[in-house]
Amino acid sequence: MHIIKDLNEISKPLKKAVVAIGNFDGVHIGHQALFHQVIEKAQSIDGTSIVITFEPHPLRVINSNKHFPLITLYEQKVELIGTTGVNTLICIQFTREFAATPAHTFVKEILCDLIGIKAIIVGQDYSFGRNREGDVSLLKEMGATHGFEVIISDWVELEGRRISSTEIRNLVGEGRVEEAKKLLGRYYQVRGNVIRGRDRGGKLLGFPTANLTLSDELCPKTGVYAVTVEHDKARYKGVANIGYSPTFQNGLFSVEVHILDFDKVIYDQPIRLNFVRRLRDEKKFSGPEALAAQIRRDIETARGLLSSE
Repeated sequence: MHIIKDLNEISKPLKKAVVAIGNFDGVHIGHQALFHQVIEKAQSIDGTSIVITFEPHPLRVINSNKHFPLITLYEQKVELIGTTGVNTLICIQFTREFAATPAHTFVKEILCDLIGIKAIIVGQDYSFGRNREGDVSLLKEMGATHGFEVIISDWVELEGRRISSTEIRNLVGEGRVEEAKKLLGRYYQVRGNVIRGRDRGGKLLGFPTANLTLSDELCPKTGVYAVTVEHDKARYKGVANIGYSPTFQNGLFSVEVHILDFDKVIYDQPIRLNFVRRLRDEKKFSGPEALAAQIRRDIETARGLLSSE
């Protein structure tokens, strides 16, 4: 997949561009279905399949005083879109100046003149441009004028509900990660470099942990989870704890994972956690011995759940 990180990199219109535009946070199965429509349409006209997205997420620019956690950070979003078979990803740097672009200008100067679209595939409620003034009706009107086709994509539903990034965000925030998986088409994942923690897991409890600091991604509900852990092209089973370690009463938030059957030192190295199932709430125990006994039970539960992973 060819990645264009700045519109200034485009020196001439792309060949018969077929375009989907959106934030695509999560790259869920609804997004994936849209991308496959784009690919099929492009192939039918010997054109170029293109996904246009924005960085940072527009809500982070427009509502800069409000934290907006993401399902997928930019790096992961690019990876996931790349697996769909799309020819080109265009990432528009979203600024307040860009947000002020009138809808007509966006279509004429960027989509038509710069990118050279022959078709655009959007959802029924697609809106764009300054104050979201553009809609599907305007697209169709401008398509008739400038010679591009507007294709309206049906919603993708699962078990009677529309798949959306908002729904996934709610499920992850509630700890219902196995339900989020159905909408994502994969396990919910966070990633980062391993940092030094409080060094209690191995010395005090007998279960060493790898600690992560999350940046802007959505954090699942506090609690204990069965997870798989990706490190250095290998996958391991694990038990992750998200929360405040109430047994030790220090009030510090942490994301830490005990990787099963693993004895490597991996400080400052990247790992990825895939959340398979929430096992239980965080709980305050009478002391380290009681907590260690519960961790042993959590590990056995996780082994059973992850036996097929």
